[in-house]
Amino acid sequence: MKQQQPTRKIGLARALSKLGYCSRSQAADLIRGGRVKLNGAVRRDPETPVRIERDRIVVDGRPVEPPPKIYLMMNKPRGLVTTASDEKGRETVYAVLEKAGEKLPWVAPVGRLDQASEGLLLLTNDSEWGARIAAPETHLEKTYHVQIGAVADAEFIQAIVRGVVTEKGEVFGAKRVRLLRSGERNCWLEVVLDEGKNRQIRRMLSALKVDVLRLVRVAIGPLQLGELAKGAHRPLTSEEKSVLDRAVRKASTTKDTK
Repeated sequence: MKQQQPTRKIGLARALSKLGYCSRSQAADLIRGGRVKLNGAVRRDPETPVRIERDRIVVDGRPVEPPPKIYLMMNKPRGLVTTASDEKGRETVYAVLEKAGEKLPWVAPVGRLDQASEGLLLLTNDSEWGARIAAPETHLEKTYHVQIGAVADAEFIQAIVRGVVTEKGEVFGAKRVRLLRSGERNCWLEVVLDEGKNRQIRRMLSALKVDVLRLVRVAIGPLQLGELAKGAHRPLTSEEKSVLDRAVRKASTTKDTK
């Protein structure tokens, strides 16, 4: 007979986040404010160890139970930041959810799009799933359409694929780049990354002395933004989630065998 594996302990604030109650920073404020009980006792340390499968957590007198798992896709408008709250008072992606008037459990963005970027953003209360999707080591492809203030030729495109050295000495490259359409002074590129770093495309193009006019994420793995209206969101279908999960497993396996 196999021994049951002991459940792993995590911090109380993280436990509330994993249960989909709120963000970790919001949970820390609740805990420090004396509004959270663990197994009947008030705890004021956000790092108090918790066995999430066994321990009873109560906030403001109400037990915190795991909500149904939610997986959303949003067409993020330009100008919003992907945080729960912003110290500079900027509007966040949660304003989109609030305007829809839906009653949703707490969901967190999967990865980020910076304030000036737009397009496909995933949100979920399944933190482990979100971590797998966003983890650089999974090498799940992300596809962007980028309008730049220059006309790209073959040499310029190859430079991005080969790798660009930034001012800080970092080397960033894209997996694939192709020209979508071109005007007299600007053009649109499709850029595919499989190990996206923070603001990677903007930093690459900045190193090449080229301005980014628009940056739109149009796909995460096989999941396409499609016709989802700007500022709108919807749940992933079960098929979309399954296809995305298979892509993560395939990307991870392919990288491990190289």
